[in-house]
Amino acid sequence: EYSRYLHAHLDTPLTEYNIDIDLPGNFKDHWAKNLPFLIENYEEQPGLQPHIKDVLFQNFESYKPDVQELVCVADHLGSMMQYETPGFLPNKRIHRAMGLATLEVMQAVQRTWANSKVRMNGKTRLMQWRDMFDIAVKWRRIADPDQPVLWLDQMPARSLSRGFNNHINLIRGQVINMRYLEYFEKILHFIKDRILVYHGANNPKGLLEVREALEKVHKVEDLLPIMKFNSKTRDGFTVNTKVPSLKDQGKEYDGFTITITGDKVGNILFSVETQTTEERTQLYHAEIDALYKDLTAKGKILILSAELGEVDAVCNLILSLVYYFYNLMPLSRGSSVIAYSVIMGALMASGKEVSGKIPKGKANLFCFVDFQLVDFEAMTAPGSEAFSKVARSWMNLKSISPSYKSLPSVSETFPTLRTMIEVLNTDSSHCLKKTIVVV
Repeated sequence: EYSRYLHAHLDTPLTEYNIDIDLPGNFKDHWAKNLPFLIENYEEQPGLQPHIKDVLFQNFESYKPDVQELVCVADHLGSMMQYETPGFLPNKRIHRAMGLATLEVMQAVQRTWANSKVRMNGKTRLMQWRDMFDIAVKWRRIADPDQPVLWLDQMPARSLSRGFNNHINLIRGQVINMRYLEYFEKILHFIKDRILVYHGANNPKGLLEVREALEKVHKVEDLLPIMKFNSKTRDGFTVNTKVPSLKDQGKEYDGFTITITGDKVGNILFSVETQTTEERTQLYHAEIDALYKDLTAKGKILILSAELGEVDAVCNLILSLVYYFYNLMPLSRGSSVIAYSVIMGALMASGKEVSGKIPKGKANLFCFVDFQLVDFEAMTAPGSEAFSKVARSWMNLKSISPSYKSLPSVSETFPTLRTMIEVLNTDSSHCLKKTIVVV
């Protein structure tokens, strides 16, 4: 059904339609939750139309030299997002897609700071933060159309009112999810702190005993005896993280939930999840709106002034904005790689580019087939400033290469779904030499 929809829009300008609005609510809900295709009163998408030509293989040499350079630079930028670990192979198709997304974000943000408007759904208006992320969303969607990359707040109201959960098991029985092992100790320290707070309020007499027991806790399984100190937590407990607001000092938002249940080693469930509800989404949106407004104002000043302080302020605003996006987890899939390509693109618009690779161990939480990115780093950071500091420590920001200014417009070069698919399918094996020259 989704293929039928895409086929019907192969040659429609991407700015003239919107998947989140066009697809039926129940269809999106079932797809995102991987439910059986049993939808009442569903109206099928139109069948494959014979007048719409098939997507043909595009020879790389048939592109103009400046477009070839654009593709090669995109391949390089996408490879910067790869997490290097044994057994985790690169997906070069997604590398190219997200590299092109990064360049398109850079160009769109630069136009916005120069007071230019964008065209969305047949209307011309000022670009908002969601438009910036939608650039990366469209590339992530077409890189792997099988996966539902959908905005959760565009789901049916009934689905959102119940809460849309992103859930992952870190330990289940005897199975340990090794990808996230790097963060076990960090989460463990957080849990121990919350246990002390809980017992301080509900079991002050036994606080000393609990504190002594916690000093002997070095791994998650060691928490099982601690759970028996209180009748209410004997069978397990949940711990909620909080995300401090920058807009309203002292205010906190719900982050993610850590759950531990079980009665013995080998029978433990250690999991984390975020619950996207309408109320929570509105709070995060208000925070992101305020940061984006500030970012746009600072970006316009930056165009007129190249002072180091202005650049630094813009970089911090970009990372702060994405910090809240990571914690919100507003997409059914792909939030992590989409956010990181927005970081890279917006930083490039400010005159800085990422030259460092994501260090080993910075695992991605909910984006299984994208890349190991920094969403969990944001979700476990005590605030946006702490996240910005950690992220900048490995990004190794440097002044942007002047060659980026000569690249053609991504949105004008690939204005339709057909042209996007063609460029993702084309072979560019000889890009290596070109990329070395460009960067």
